[in-house]
Amino acid sequence: MVPAMDEGVGAYSDRVVAALLGYAELAGIVLGDELGWYAALAEAGSAGVTPAGLAAGTGTQERYAREWLEQQSVAGFVAVVQDVAGADAGQVRHAGPRFALPPGAAEVLLQPDSLAGLMPMVRMLRAGVAQLPELLQAYRHGGGVGWAQIGSEARESQAAGNKPWFEQRLGSALASVPDIHGVLSRQGAHITDLGAGCGWSTLALANAYPGAAVVGIDIDGPSIEEARSNARRSGLEGRATFRIADAADPGAADAVAPGSQDAVFIFEALHDMPFPVQVLASVRAMVKPDGVVVVMDEAVADAFGPDGDELERLMYAYSLFICLPDSLSTPGSAGTGTVMRQPVLERYAAEAGFPSVERLPIEGFSDFRFYRLHL
Repeated sequence: MVPAMDEGVGAYSDRVVAALLGYAELAGIVLGDELGWYAALAEAGSAGVTPAGLAAGTGTQERYAREWLEQQSVAGFVAVVQDVAGADAGQVRHAGPRFALPPGAAEVLLQPDSLAGLMPMVRMLRAGVAQLPELLQAYRHGGGVGWAQIGSEARESQAAGNKPWFEQRLGSALASVPDIHGVLSRQGAHITDLGAGCGWSTLALANAYPGAAVVGIDIDGPSIEEARSNARRSGLEGRATFRIADAADPGAADAVAPGSQDAVFIFEALHDMPFPVQVLASVRAMVKPDGVVVVMDEAVADAFGPDGDELERLMYAYSLFICLPDSLSTPGSAGTGTVMRQPVLERYAAEAGFPSVERLPIEGFSDFRFYRLHL
């Protein structure tokens, strides 16, 4: 007989079980991604595949493939399309279930250019969780786990997650704000993209404003090398250039002269920077008096509250495992974390000499919000 459980204990137990299921099912998604099982299911189409067929087509083991397919079906990520196959010489032959991806799954899991794609988010969180032993040390003794240590999967997944939005929506988003669009449309405008990463935001700016000279700057060498490769592959090598520099050091931005820039952008990067006030002070120095400064960051609530929505829950997860440890790996860091609320940005901006911060009327751009820092 199961003993009676206090109502509060039962509710909390249910919450922990739900979290346990989420963790386990996310790990199952990682398996399907890494082993090529989702791709094979997509290729099979609505007819589906048997566990044996999935294993044979991906060079994996049938027993594991069957367990995964059943788990994915129970979790609702894979559909069962057939359980009994035909007749053989008057006998009903039991072939076991066939499995297929349900409608919409392929776009979410496998299409890198889809705005609905979520696999980069899965991969990025996986990269952070993989550092758990090092994270525990940092949590106990201080310091952090830097971007270089978290590794290429985090770098590549962040770039892949933002790429469709930059390529497909950034130009129209900026064009919807006339004052900013007017500055960016100046012939020969100089635009700097700080924290450019693998360069997709820089290249999107170059595409949207072909009369401008666009420079992407990042402190991470491998990201800048990838950005240069992306520029070559995109045919934009002559219109977008990339430099390795520390945005917090005014002299390190190499040839970004004071008062020379028509516009400076920081896309989903300020919250990662150890010294955000110094960065913003450098930005203020490099932009023209009639230029614009735009920061794009997570669209979280203005104040902390225990009733935070799913976006806040997700951003806290990335903060715990990636953004905050990366920032705190630099001694003296501000330690902003992923959940950078508007009042925090306003404080940083004020300390850097900006008189005010305006939330721009750009909606529906993934889970991001755009701010203009007035000069």
